[in-house]
Amino acid sequence: MVASEQALVTGKQLDTLSINTIRTLAIDAVQQANSGHPGAPMGLAPVAYCLWQEFLRYDPADPTWLNRDRFVLSNGHASMLLYAMLHLAGVREVDENHQVLKELAVPMEEIKRFRQLGSRTPGHPESHVTSGIETTTGPLGQGVGNSLGMAIAREWLAANFNRPEFEIFDYNVYAICSDGDLMEGIGGEAASLAGHLKLANLCWIYDNNHVTLDGPADWSFSEDVATRFVGYGWNVTRVADANDLEMLARAFETFQKTTDRPTLIVVDSHIGYGSPHKQDTNAAHGEPLGEEEVRLVKKFYGWPEDAKFLVPEGVREHFQDGIGKRGHDLRAQWAKGFAEYSRKYPELADRLHRMQRRELPDGWDKNLPSFPTDSKGVATRESSGKVLNALAQNIPWLIGGSADLATSNKTNLKFEGAGDFQAGSYGGRNLHFGVREHVMGASVNGLTVSGIRAFGATFFNFSDYMRASMRLAALMEIPSIFIFTHDSIGVGEDGPTHQPIEQLASLRAMPNLIVLRPGDANEVVEAWKIIAQLQHQPVALVLTRQNLPTFDRTKYGAASGTARGGYILADAAAGKPEVILIGTGSEVSLCVEAYEKLKGEGVQARVVSMPSWEIFERQDMAYKESVLPSSVTARVSVEMAATFGWERYVGLKGQKIGMHRFGASAPLKDLLKFFGFTVEAVVAAARKAMTEK
Repeated sequence: MVASEQALVTGKQLDTLSINTIRTLAIDAVQQANSGHPGAPMGLAPVAYCLWQEFLRYDPADPTWLNRDRFVLSNGHASMLLYAMLHLAGVREVDENHQVLKELAVPMEEIKRFRQLGSRTPGHPESHVTSGIETTTGPLGQGVGNSLGMAIAREWLAANFNRPEFEIFDYNVYAICSDGDLMEGIGGEAASLAGHLKLANLCWIYDNNHVTLDGPADWSFSEDVATRFVGYGWNVTRVADANDLEMLARAFETFQKTTDRPTLIVVDSHIGYGSPHKQDTNAAHGEPLGEEEVRLVKKFYGWPEDAKFLVPEGVREHFQDGIGKRGHDLRAQWAKGFAEYSRKYPELADRLHRMQRRELPDGWDKNLPSFPTDSKGVATRESSGKVLNALAQNIPWLIGGSADLATSNKTNLKFEGAGDFQAGSYGGRNLHFGVREHVMGASVNGLTVSGIRAFGATFFNFSDYMRASMRLAALMEIPSIFIFTHDSIGVGEDGPTHQPIEQLASLRAMPNLIVLRPGDANEVVEAWKIIAQLQHQPVALVLTRQNLPTFDRTKYGAASGTARGGYILADAAAGKPEVILIGTGSEVSLCVEAYEKLKGEGVQARVVSMPSWEIFERQDMAYKESVLPSSVTARVSVEMAATFGWERYVGLKGQKIGMHRFGASAPLKDLLKFFGFTVEAVVAAARKAMTEK
């Protein structure tokens, strides 16, 4: 009896010791960096500890395990909470070849280098920098949006890969979120869609600490969050004290027993817990506590006041005996079953292998359409829809949807067996995001980091609603696919509210994002070939509403030139142009018409189709010189968008035909004439460029 009581006391002591280790590592790292957010990790340490140590199905020795539970820290400013957990749990480093190494993903020296140049512990979690981090978070709302995509991915994977005798996928997705995540509109979008889809594998843990960066949360936030989430169709439970491990455990058990809806756990916590002067104030939010306050906090914890980065004896072993052993046993059991599954279903196992490595199936590019010469042509949104459907039949894990615009975006997957992803029927490949562009972008990223090739589609003008998600996809180096139609003033009567003007220039400014604006149906085919093979870059595919002529490729350059970003579509005799016309998308055909007119007038012109600046810039200097010879300074760019940036290709003296104001509501033919997108205007600009070279 005495021995069991002693063991119980020891267990509770170890709990407290481990929680305070998490807290003090966060405090010390922020203090040493003289930068960071100590308060949230201090308040949330028991929550993360209870989840990881008792409930998270995760093997630190193999953070690539397919069926691991996903943990997302949506309030990424609390990054030291996650770094401390990765360190204490002993999560291993994974190299670029997906090999798990013996070294820790976050060794102590990296915690000591918190927020320093080149460290694995940047100010907000970055998944491409630090192994064990599932997704890059920081901009509030993005993490919970990603968690929605991860939860959708789990349901889709289970529906498509599980078999009656093999439950390959049954993982859960946990996300810790803050007031800010729930204030941001994207948080509401994610919660609404998750409730609609009845994603019972999704659990959000709401850090209800009553404090925002500026001050008390009630300055700006007084809604009843629990009632709101009940209205969304969530199961809601509450833990009145973040330090109550028993109640936390009961809440997680409630989640795991809930099978018909997502779960929100509202946790009342104290930001800066234990700080005598800063607890429950915004002073604990975004700045170091200060040396004297650190000593007082450590005294409150019963910690050596002058110790820094201390991990007491027994703490690491405690984690090894908890999440380490449990995770190892769960993975080993799963691996045994998966080995049998692989023997019985080798094709499915091969798919999973390729998905995790972002590889393509054999024959991925078979039966892609080819479009005949047609002066009337087809809208690139139409040709894209046909190519997408062909590709999706070849790539079984290519799925996606639209923000209630699939019929306009032409992104419906229509082949037999494609189906719809809906509550209770999770095997379909058509996702219906509703009018929720913000969370559609974040969900696509969550799906993509889960191994699925996912796309989301809307009108190009609404790419502005998705910019944060696109930016994080580029930062994470993941191949998310963003499809945008209605790409110019070609929208016509819908007017300037729906006519994108500055979006092309602004997206081209984003590092690591490929922007593709194909000029005819066969360039669309080539663009999709590029997209399918991407592994580390997201793409924005920009498409027209209006029909575009399909070029005669026996007369003009081969569409395969799209693979180089820019290529010679029509050329002067002997390849010696006097003037170069450069266009993208719908304006390429306008350049070709102007070229033919100039040719008839004896002017030696060249047309360059440039569907992607980013890909063109990757080419070697010799190729770029062959397309845009430096000796030819008479150049004209033609694009129904802001001309910002075209100086790169036409020079300071070149002519730029584009948009210098917002559009207007009128039939397309009237808009083209009004804004100067005519053959006559291009010819006149070419002649002007030739005289001013």
